[in-house]
Formats: sequence, structure tokens, C-alpha cells
Amino acid sequence: MAGSRKNVKEHDYYPIVADLLDLDEVQELKDFKHHIVTTRFQHSLNVSYYNYRLCRLLHLDAASAARAGLLHDLYHYDTKKYTSGRHGLRHSAYHPMVALERAESIAPINERERDMIVKHMWPVTPSRPKYAETYVLTFVDKYCAVIEFLLPQPQRLRSWVKKRREKRHSNVH
Repeated sequence: MAGSRKNVKEHDYYPIVADLLDLDEVQELKDFKHHIVTTRFQHSLNVSYYNYRLCRLLHLDAASAARAGLLHDLYHYDTKKYTSGRHGLRHSAYHPMVALERAESIAPINERERDMIVKHMWPVTPSRPKYAETYVLTFVDKYCAVIEFLLPQPQRLRSWVKKRREKRHSNVH
């Protein structure tokens, strides 16, 4: 997934997001590392595609899910250099607001997409999702982040599992 092997142009997904993928603001996400081993663009594409697939399976608004997934991390600053944004907010609370502002400046955004973009960090942020699609996006975003972070580096995954086992074992005895 970290560098998807799927050709999204071969699926019914692509026409829904093609206009967004052509935008410079979206393409510029390729310039930012994300979750250590991927780019913010690839992460957003992963989230968008799997969010679309899951929402379609659940008979939800898959088109809005695809578009919001692609735009949910539409910010162009280096998270390592981030200090504090508006009102001293942490990056986890600040970047969804920036992503929504940028998304609204480059494309029409419907109410469902707006909710998905601004609340995708729930439950880290206090505002609860209003739509089922937003809950799906929060799950898919976290799932993709874990996969992108751990799977390309099997040693990291094995080390993490080993530490968890040792911790559990030491708590039992």
C-alpha cells in the first residue's frame, strides 16, 4: 500500500477524483514525506481509494468519500518544523482546518466532504463526526497510517510485536 501497486485509473474510482489529481496543489503533496516511508500524496491516495471502496461496500456516499480522502491532508508545511498554529493548536487539530481551507480554495466541497476533512482526526480532536462516511474515513486514515508506517519495514513490525509480547509477559508474572 505504501507505494500502491494498483492502477487506480483502471477502476471506476478514477473519474471521481481525476479533476483533483490534476491540480498542482494535490500534486505538490508528493514533495512531503509522510509516515516516514511514503509521501503525503501517496498516503492521501491510499486513504481516498480505500475509503471509496469501503464506503461503496457499505452503500454510503463513496464519491464524497473518495474526494475527501484525497483532500484530507492537503497542507503544505513540514510537520517536523511545526510549532503551533491557530490558538496554539497541536498539528493533529490544526492540519484538518488548513486542509479544509485549501480544499475549498481549489474545488467545490459539499457538506459531507467538509465534515470528513475537518473531523478526520477524531477522536484525537473533540468534534464528533456527523456522517457515517466520516467515521469510515477516520478508520481508513488510521489503518493506512499504520500499514504505511509498519509494513514496509518488517523489522520494525517484528520489534514492536516482540516488545508488546514482552510487556504482556512481564505484567502476567
